[in-house]
Amino acid sequence: MAEKNLFPVFDVPEINISAPAEEQKYKPSVYFDFELGDFRRDGANKLVVADGKKAYKQWCIKTVLTERLERLAYSSDIGIELHDALKQADRQAVESALIRTITEALMVNPMTEYVRRFEFTWSSDSLYCEFIVKGKEWEEQSIGVNLQT
Repeated sequence: MAEKNLFPVFDVPEINISAPAEEQKYKPSVYFDFELGDFRRDGANKLVVADGKKAYKQWCIKTVLTERLERLAYSSDIGIELHDALKQADRQAVESALIRTITEALMVNPMTEYVRRFEFTWSSDSLYCEFIVKGKEWEEQSIGVNLQT
C-alpha cells in the first residue's frame, strides 16, 4: 500500500538567477545643475531627467565633491578624503593623495572601467583637478572639479 503524506514531496527545480540586462546598464537620474546648486527644471517647472551617460558623469562629480564620512546619508564608500590629502607636506604629496582617493572613490562603481590622467592647477584659495574617467560602455570623459582648500 502506498504511503499517503499530508504534505507532498517533490524535487525543487534549480533557479538560475542572473541580473537582467537593464539592471546592468547606466540608469537615468534627475539632472543636477552644479552652477545653480539645485535640480534643473524645464519651463513647466518639472524636473529634467539626465540620460544614463550624463547621470554617471554627475555621479562622478558629486562623489569627488563629497568628503568621505562627513554625510550620514552616505556609506563609507562614497566620497574622497580631501581634508587628509590637504594635510600632506608638499604639493606632490597632496596630488598623490588626491589621485589615490579620487581613483578609489570612483572605482566603487562597478560601471567605472578606469580613472587616469590627472592634472592639477593650484591657485591661492583653491585647487582645480581635471582627470579622465572611462565608463564600461562609453568613451573617456573629462571631468574637472574645483576643490576648496
